[in-house]
Amino acid sequence: MSALEELERIAIRHAQEAVKLDREGKREEAIAAYKRAIDCLLRLIHAYPNHNLSRLFIQRVKTYKMRIRLLQDIWIDGRTEEDVTSCEVEQRNQRDQIDELILHQPSNVHWSDIIGLEEAKKSIKRAIVYPSLRPDLFPLGWPRGILLFGPPGCGKTLLAAAVANEVKATFISVDAASIMSKWLGEAEKNVARIFRVARERAPSIIFIDEVDSLMGTHRLEVGGEMRVRNQFLKEMDGIIDKKRQIHVYVIGSTNKPWTLDEPFIRRFQKRIYVPPPGFDERLGIFKLYTKDLRLSSDVDLEELARLTEGFSGSDIFDVCQSVQLKVSSELFESGMLDKSSSPREITMRDFLEVLKDRKPSISDASLEAYEKWFNRFKAL
Repeated sequence: MSALEELERIAIRHAQEAVKLDREGKREEAIAAYKRAIDCLLRLIHAYPNHNLSRLFIQRVKTYKMRIRLLQDIWIDGRTEEDVTSCEVEQRNQRDQIDELILHQPSNVHWSDIIGLEEAKKSIKRAIVYPSLRPDLFPLGWPRGILLFGPPGCGKTLLAAAVANEVKATFISVDAASIMSKWLGEAEKNVARIFRVARERAPSIIFIDEVDSLMGTHRLEVGGEMRVRNQFLKEMDGIIDKKRQIHVYVIGSTNKPWTLDEPFIRRFQKRIYVPPPGFDERLGIFKLYTKDLRLSSDVDLEELARLTEGFSGSDIFDVCQSVQLKVSSELFESGMLDKSSSPREITMRDFLEVLKDRKPSISDASLEAYEKWFNRFKAL
C-alpha cells in the first residue's frame, strides 16, 4: 500500500468514526475525530498538491471544520442540536437558499456567440429546443438528461447558457458546494428542493458544473455522498418518465466523465463530446476576441490559428488578453501615461512573443482518454 493510500485509509477511518460519534451525540469525541480526519487530509493536500482528488480533500476539510464549529457552538451555549437546526432551517426558508442558485438575469449567450461545435448545438436543439416549442410532435417523449463532457475551456457552460436563453428557461446552476451541507442528512433534501423548484418554474434547466464531484465514485466518502447520488437517481427518474410531458432538464458538465457512476451515465440520455476547436473554430475565436483591439496590418489571424493547434477557446482568450496586457502596460512603464494617451497597435510580433511562453492546457493523453470514453458511451 502506498503512502497516499495509507493516508486516505486513515482519513476515512477517522471520518467514519466522527460521523458515528456525532450521530450518537458524543460531541467532544466527535470533534476530536473530525480534527484527526482533517489532519490526515491536510497532510494529503500538502504532500500531493497535484493529485486529482485534491479538490475533494479540500472540500472535506471545509465540511468537517464547519461541523466542528457547529458542535462547539452547541457545546458552549447549551442549546440542543434540534433547537439550532430548527433555527437554521427557518432562516434558510426565509432566505430561500434554492432561489440563490437561480440565474434571474436572462442569459445573453446566443448560438451565434458559440464558434463551431455544430454537432453539439444540433444535438441540444433536438433534445431541448424543438420539444419545448412543439411537444405534441414528440409522443415518445424527449431526453431530459444531457451530459456535456470534454476538456476545460471548450464551451460546455456556454452551450448550457445558450439553450437556456433559447427556450427562456429558469436556469438553476448547481455545484457540489451548493448541494453538500454541514448538516448530516441535509444534502439529499437540498437535491429534492432543487428539483421541486425546477418543476414549479418549468421550463427549467438544472445545470450541474463538474458533475463528477457529485455523481462520481470516490474512495474518500462516509455515506453522505452515496445518499446524495441515490437522491439524484430518484429525482432524475422522475423527470425522464416518458409519460410525463415535463420540461425540466438536467445538463451535466464534466472534465472527467470516466469517474461517473454507470447508473448516472444511463440517466444522461444524450452524451455530447465538446472537443477543442479545430482550425476554422480557432480562427473564428481569434476574430471574436480581437475585434475590439487595435491590430497592425501585419497580424495574420490564420497563422495564429495554425500556431495554436490543441489550444482551447479559453487558452486563446488568455493569449489575446496577455497581448493586450503587454501593450497597455507599456504606457504605464514608459512614464508617458495621460488621459489622451492610447496603446500602440498590436503587432504579429507581440502575439509570437506571448505564444513563445504558452502551451496548450490540454494534453494529447487526455484527448485520447476523451475519445476512448466517447467511443464507449456516445449518445448524440
